[in-house]
Amino acid sequence: MDKMTPAMRQYYEAKEKHKDALIFFRMGDFYESFGEDAKVIAKELDITLTTRGRDKEGEDMPLAGIPYHAVDSYLPRLIKKGYKVAICEQLEDPKQAKGVVKRGVIRVITPGTAIDSSLVTDQSNNYLMSVSGEGLVFGVSFLDVSTGELITTQFTDNENYDRVMSEAARMRPAECILPPALYENQKLTERLRSPCITLNKYEAEAFENKNSYENLKKHFGVMTLEGMGCEQLPCAISSAGAALMYAKTTQMRDLAHIQSIRTYFESEFMVLDSITLRNLEIVQSVRGESQGSSLLGVLDRTKTPMGGRMLRKMVLAPLISVDIITERLDAVDDIVKKTLLRYDLRSWLSGIRDIERLIGRIVYGNSNARDLLALKLSLVPIPEITKSLKENIIKPGLLSDIIRRFGDFSDIVALLERALMDDPPVSVREGGMIKDGYNEKLDELKKLSLHGKDWIAELQQQERNRTGIKSLKVGYNSVFGYYIEVTKANLPQVPSDYIRKQTTANGERFYTPALKEKEMMILSADEKKMALEFELFTEINSLIAARSKELQATAAALGELDVVATLAEVAVNNRYVRPEVNGSCSILIRDGRHPVVERSLTGFVPNDTHMDCEENQFLLITGPNMAGKSTYMRQTALIVIMAQIGSFVPASYASVGLVDRIFTRVGAFDDLASGQSTFMIEMVELANILNNATPKSLVLLDEIGRGTSTYDGYSIAKAVVEFIHSKDRVGVRSLFATHYHQLTALEGALRRMKNYHIAVKEEGNDLVFLRKIVPGATDRSYGIHVARLAGVPLKVTQRAREILKEVEDGSAIRRGKDSSRYTQLMLFGSEEAKESPVVEELKNLNVDAMTPLEALNALAALKKKANGG
Repeated sequence: MDKMTPAMRQYYEAKEKHKDALIFFRMGDFYESFGEDAKVIAKELDITLTTRGRDKEGEDMPLAGIPYHAVDSYLPRLIKKGYKVAICEQLEDPKQAKGVVKRGVIRVITPGTAIDSSLVTDQSNNYLMSVSGEGLVFGVSFLDVSTGELITTQFTDNENYDRVMSEAARMRPAECILPPALYENQKLTERLRSPCITLNKYEAEAFENKNSYENLKKHFGVMTLEGMGCEQLPCAISSAGAALMYAKTTQMRDLAHIQSIRTYFESEFMVLDSITLRNLEIVQSVRGESQGSSLLGVLDRTKTPMGGRMLRKMVLAPLISVDIITERLDAVDDIVKKTLLRYDLRSWLSGIRDIERLIGRIVYGNSNARDLLALKLSLVPIPEITKSLKENIIKPGLLSDIIRRFGDFSDIVALLERALMDDPPVSVREGGMIKDGYNEKLDELKKLSLHGKDWIAELQQQERNRTGIKSLKVGYNSVFGYYIEVTKANLPQVPSDYIRKQTTANGERFYTPALKEKEMMILSADEKKMALEFELFTEINSLIAARSKELQATAAALGELDVVATLAEVAVNNRYVRPEVNGSCSILIRDGRHPVVERSLTGFVPNDTHMDCEENQFLLITGPNMAGKSTYMRQTALIVIMAQIGSFVPASYASVGLVDRIFTRVGAFDDLASGQSTFMIEMVELANILNNATPKSLVLLDEIGRGTSTYDGYSIAKAVVEFIHSKDRVGVRSLFATHYHQLTALEGALRRMKNYHIAVKEEGNDLVFLRKIVPGATDRSYGIHVARLAGVPLKVTQRAREILKEVEDGSAIRRGKDSSRYTQLMLFGSEEAKESPVVEELKNLNVDAMTPLEALNALAALKKKANGG
């Protein structure tokens, strides 16, 4: 290290402090990287890798660099791939430096702490997730540095960490930090790890409860965290404190725009776990496509980034308070009925930029004049919005509360109007931001600089006339300053008072004493002008930063107004109706429609849903594949979710008794990478539902038991039906789709169960799906019809019909050619089955007294006995 240049010594010092980050080391007009960092950066950014000098071991030093002014185009590519980047900047002006320029890391950019507009390019929250825990008690916090939002919760999880995973799936963080003990928990990290989440181990001290508690109190300037709801939640405090410390450490700022913690609890919202979010396609399609083919894609017609973020949070956490839901529905209803108000509001809101992130950058200190101009334009419509709401909204409620939350920023608007140019440059260091008339001293410097440049322009013509050299030019560059340029052919005509300054390929550059004197005057004025402009900009920025809390509250109010106006617009355009939401256990929907499917399907057939806690609590739905069972179940759940976020719904009438959780087991997929088959995944998801569903829940189950043998599958399906119907003695509202049409016989035995089926019409060998759900049971599966529709060769389906006929009349069994059919007949009550001791033992099982695990063990024993074991 002693043989290194001073600059390389600075580089290695920075790398030693930030071993897990790629170092962007500022050298003149470039950010350079060296060694292994250079190899990574060259590969990921597809730039040239070269070598220069020697490293500490005496080997060739790999080198890769990017122009400093292009960093905003390169940096996001690294951050999105999960890398940390430490910016090692020049801390002094190289022109003023004595010896080597001082350098130091000014910030570390990570996926979850990005704040720059080039890094946070969409309106979604960019969350840093922080997890702490003791045993199975976890604290989870989410921090968005770009908006200043910090939220936290604490809960008891299970050994599969399902609740931690549900929070991660709901909030979709870009990065997650864990203390060493949790980071080394392979089961947890494997579940958390995904292409979208970068996992990082963070120092244990940051998660210590005492440290976190004191750091949070100090940051927020409070004596207790009681007012933020987490005083008695040690794990929540630990995770929130660690998130804030991590952000401050990486950003090397105080982050004053993070002004509070919001503590939330499961009891405040409908719980939608990661499986339900996927199966119902709440924010993206099940195939992982963008939100277009999702519930959010249908509803999100917001005009502001704040509204878009708020709506996303709402669909991920529907309310379970009748009063709050009703208040939101009242607000939507008001705007539905007032067409002109709705039009005006959405027009004004469309001009409002991302105030939350603008404030974040202003307080953080990396804003520019264009950010302030965007803030001004966003504040201008607020008086008109306020006036229009007051004229149209008379009764108290959510809209009147929104009006009260708007701040008065007329002084900020006037200041920015008076101070800023209408089209300021991106850089705040090069001048051109401040209007004439704002500052007298700045105006003088502008005149001095302009006068000097006019003198330069006049000098060129004077010298051409004096020397007779028509091609003579007076130019400027940042290295050599002002010069007089003469081509080689005209050098004999150069006057004696010209002093040679530089030789070029095409001629010579000169200066005169008068030009040198004027240059010093102009450059001095320019430097002073730019320095004063930056000083004035910083003062204006600080004045606005002092109002950050008020501005954040106004931004939140505008976002909520945007959501209400959007839900009203979507309701009108899509023919939605206002639902009634109450505390009963009844769900009554007339002419319900699937909000996503109906947009892409001409002639969507609506259906009714009637559920209660008496005779219609458990709906068993039969019918062929492709008939619409899954769509029907999903649309019921989505209508419930829409109602509980305060949205109108796709139906002619809807009354929804509050649902605390929605559970789904819909569709099948393999997770072979983790060694789990389709059936194993089905059983794991089923276990979660059976263990956690409450009488206020809504359960959607599709084809339970189809992933194993007919005997096992039917037995499991029947046991599940009985268990859910009788759980906690009152049962759970459920929609259960199945091909085991023999389960329909349970309708008489289970008093809260009703049979429904999807109507179909047979026309010869063809099958017409009517898409209508009607009372009663079906006695056929129509599998061969569906196979024909799917394009299975005609010879195969014709032969299948022959085999089916043989099976149905028992001929195949008598000849001993279809043992699987014999199993079915034995299971479903044939003459042969009555002689089986397995069936007798099955009939004697007391399923109601069994736990799910005991039931599965009993089934395993029966299967072994049936197979002769």
